[in-house]
Amino acid sequence: MDAAFLAGAGLGALDGIVRANPPWAGAWRQRLALAAAAARMAGRREDEASLRDAWYLRRPDQDPGPAGRMLGAWRRLARSSGIFELVGEAAAAFGLPADEGVLEMVTIQGLANSDRPALVAAAEAATLVMAGRPAFEILALFVADAVLAQRLRWPTPVPLLAGQILHPALKTGGNGRRPRPGDSDWLRSSNLAFARAAASACDLAAELARRAEKLQALAPKLRAKGAGAVIAAILNDDALTAASCAGPMSDRALRRLFDRLVTLGAVRELSGRDTFRLYGL
Repeated sequence: MDAAFLAGAGLGALDGIVRANPPWAGAWRQRLALAAAAARMAGRREDEASLRDAWYLRRPDQDPGPAGRMLGAWRRLARSSGIFELVGEAAAAFGLPADEGVLEMVTIQGLANSDRPALVAAAEAATLVMAGRPAFEILALFVADAVLAQRLRWPTPVPLLAGQILHPALKTGGNGRRPRPGDSDWLRSSNLAFARAAASACDLAAELARRAEKLQALAPKLRAKGAGAVIAAILNDDALTAASCAGPMSDRALRRLFDRLVTLGAVRELSGRDTFRLYGL
């Protein structure tokens, strides 16, 4: 089946979720940001669990380190409407050298605001960013997601391409070479990657919708003062620590609330630890 057709169908389904903006959309976007940051193409080997620890188990004023900074860039993309202002920050977070030709973004913004088909504009933007700069591949995928969102008129980007571009099904040729921006068949490869990414994002949305429904159904039964704010925070992020939910509840009360939600199957403990625990949908 045609790669552009597959990508268009997948993005059409995804478009409905983006525009509906369900209560759990924040958690959904941030979980996709985590998947993008865990992609093994940026010279780092941290998995999703390590990235979560780097981000959530730090003091508010503490540098999260290289891995955490990378995750932070994707998290900001998944929350921002002023997407092109983030590209310079993302380049720094990815450990890339300053490059005025990329950071100026004039040509890329032109693609985003053009009448080019969304998938074509995204692929061309990625090629432009990476041209002659192999180290800029991760930034190229970041920009592709931003351009796609702009062309589709989404209020906020959805991290997609980086989480799927390394999938074995996308390798081509006798030596199994993976696709890269600028390849002769990059448009087709990026279309297939966007198709896979959209399907995966829709599956995640369905899963989180079920979990969120269970959590919201429990809300009226939670008598603890401040429980509503905790539930809202859970729906808006990938993970939380009990200590991060500042408010009228004590640390002990927060831990009891989270433990109860886990026992009731409304929230998961994500770290697998007895201490420094992380909770999320």
